[in-house]
Amino acid sequence: MRLHLCAVGTRVPAWVEAGYRDYADRLRGQHRLELLTVPAADRKNQKGAAAWQAWEGERLRAAAPPGTAVVLDERGSSLTTRALAEQLERWALAGAPVTFFVGGADGLDARLKAEAAFSWSLSPLTLPHALVRVVVAEALYRSVSLLEGHPYHRGE
Repeated sequence: MRLHLCAVGTRVPAWVEAGYRDYADRLRGQHRLELLTVPAADRKNQKGAAAWQAWEGERLRAAAPPGTAVVLDERGSSLTTRALAEQLERWALAGAPVTFFVGGADGLDARLKAEAAFSWSLSPLTLPHALVRVVVAEALYRSVSLLEGHPYHRGE
């Protein structure tokens, strides 16, 4: 199953890139993770958070392949590793790529949220958007490891 992480922001700290790449590189074979990035809206040329979100939302949609859309939102559903693994199995049965959308500093476009098949909360905390890349990649790797019987996941 093809997994995509589609995120606003084209420049991140080196430690974020290294952390993301470490987990993404572990996802090989049947489950692969690809990062797709779009630039943040120019805060000088557009007025207000809704306009910035809409602009970024259009670019996120354009960058993502057709398939199952999952938005990362602090108000979304919280998942255990096992629940995420089971959800990945269900998405795999559908046969379409899955794209996880990470918004910019002002969050995700309301239209993109409404269109999504699933809304996933990593935490009730607001996390730095760059850090979300690492957390999602690790969570996906851990869930896939669980599905494949790999010893990386040792939890219940």
